[in-house]
Amino acid sequence: MTETKEKLFDLAHTGLTDEQLFQRAPQDAAAVEKIVAPRYSYWRSVGRVFFSKKSNILVIAMMVLILVFTYIYPTFTGYDKFENIMDPLSKHLTPAAAIEKYGFHIKWIFGTGESGQSTFDALWYGSRISISLAILCTIINFSIGIMIGALWGFSKKVDIIMNEIRNVIANVPGTLVTSVLVLVFSPNFATLVFAMCVTGWIGIAYSIRTQVIIIRDREYNLASKCLGTSTLRIATKNILPFMISFIVTMMANSLPGYIGSEAFLSYIGLGISDTTLGKLVYNAQPAMVTPGWGWEFWCPVMLSAFISIVLFLVGQSLGDAADPRTHML
Repeated sequence: MTETKEKLFDLAHTGLTDEQLFQRAPQDAAAVEKIVAPRYSYWRSVGRVFFSKKSNILVIAMMVLILVFTYIYPTFTGYDKFENIMDPLSKHLTPAAAIEKYGFHIKWIFGTGESGQSTFDALWYGSRISISLAILCTIINFSIGIMIGALWGFSKKVDIIMNEIRNVIANVPGTLVTSVLVLVFSPNFATLVFAMCVTGWIGIAYSIRTQVIIIRDREYNLASKCLGTSTLRIATKNILPFMISFIVTMMANSLPGYIGSEAFLSYIGLGISDTTLGKLVYNAQPAMVTPGWGWEFWCPVMLSAFISIVLFLVGQSLGDAADPRTHML
């Protein structure tokens, strides 16, 4: 065994010098710094995880269909509420009766309303206002809530002030504040947005504040603070990116909520005068108890529920895909 080892390490029989046997390997500075790992793109990973589920593709397709009928379809139909008001035989028609009278067309598949107007066209015209209201309120409330919530959770001085403000505002029902503001000002789109955003951001800010408190004392944030990084930069660069999944999930819950709030205010007579999903439900209340007219009431109710469910599912799925923990290969 010893002789075998000596023969293995004895290189004299090769006839080569030490310089020929042992040469320094070339060193490439760029190769040394190269990380042997797959390139990671956050949003590409979000898209990969989201579209890896067939159910998400179906839900996103339904959302695209809703947006097409909401924002594109009404521009081609030219919806007119009083289109057939002079024809008494066109009012309160069932889908079958409307198709028999006007011929088969997509606008008559839900029948006609109290003025002889197409219920199908009215639904999508009203959806445009309701969805636009929900999107605008979500953008405003979350923009304010995220920024204030980030500072609220990171700065102790802001925390003292905001806790007192929240103690006052949180004890006043949001529906009551919205109703009073709508009654004080003229009930229109801008008033409703303002009423829903006056106090709507406070709950979002408090939820963000709670999450920030959990993250703010981690080692990298303490190191940034010791290096003199400003509170605003730490909050926006070190903390908020870790909360994207949480924020998206909150938005998924908020969008259907604003649609429901608008429908509720219209149902109790405090909505805007223009056609919305809530206004359609409000106007169709008598039809609900009239034999053969119930279709006019249930169409806007079912469409409101369908839109809310689709928006919620898209937001929930996107929130799950936005969680970095789901990006592991």
